[in-house]
Amino acid sequence: MKLAIVTDSTAYLNERIRNHKDLFVLPIPVIIDDEPFEEGVDIGYEEFYQKLKESKDFPKTSQPVLGEVFQLYRSIKEQGYDTVISIHLSEGISGFVRTLTAIKEDIEGLEVIPYDSKITSVPMGYMVEKALEMSDQGNSLEEIIAAVDTIRDTTNAYIIVDDLDNLVRGGRLTNSAAIIGGLLKIKPILTFEEGKIVLAEKIRSLKKALQRTEEIIEERRQVNGKDLRIFIIHGNNPELAQEEYEKLREKYPEATIDVGTFGPVIGTHLGDKAIALGVAK
Repeated sequence: MKLAIVTDSTAYLNERIRNHKDLFVLPIPVIIDDEPFEEGVDIGYEEFYQKLKESKDFPKTSQPVLGEVFQLYRSIKEQGYDTVISIHLSEGISGFVRTLTAIKEDIEGLEVIPYDSKITSVPMGYMVEKALEMSDQGNSLEEIIAAVDTIRDTTNAYIIVDDLDNLVRGGRLTNSAAIIGGLLKIKPILTFEEGKIVLAEKIRSLKKALQRTEEIIEERRQVNGKDLRIFIIHGNNPELAQEEYEKLREKYPEATIDVGTFGPVIGTHLGDKAIALGVAK
């Protein structure tokens, strides 16, 4: 078996794996004021958040262009690969995993395994990293998928957004939750439930929301044990992310702590200044 790992541009890929020879990334389109961009190709993190402030209309996202999808997998086959684990953002945010499942039989000569991460960004990047690491070590396909399953099944992420409007207008959160948030002037804590973004708790201030999120991290530690992977993810909020990093590093000196960003696609839905804390075994 010669295994390739495909992911999409919403995955936050650290420097350890960004240029791995077996890794391939599908860019996801973002449309800002009717102008299309491909995440990670012709629009980056900083430029996106600047455009987000200046845009007249609410940005939109779409699935990867099918022609580019087929072209990528054909290229992978031509490079001698016979198997692909294709790890993508949650089906609750994008229907691409479902689309890939429908077309995979049309990709001749390549076994394509669509994998719904049920999340995105840094945790999804961790799944990609683990798959590549285990492939390098010669593990079987079943062992690799089982290890990625373990990460997915033990990952919990909690998001605090500055404004619910982006999520509501993008159809990624129910209007009822947003109305409650607006009336009570709360800082909602959101989470992923079966791959969908849902309102988890209602907190009165950012400070208290972060405190509560830190408490949830500790609750997860007690369930999963000391072998922790902690994620800090922000959308144009590096100062707050650094504060959280220093606080969590002091509390969990033995944990691996990854700090990453929400890129253009996820930033479209969460808006400016969002921050998330997550944990996996």
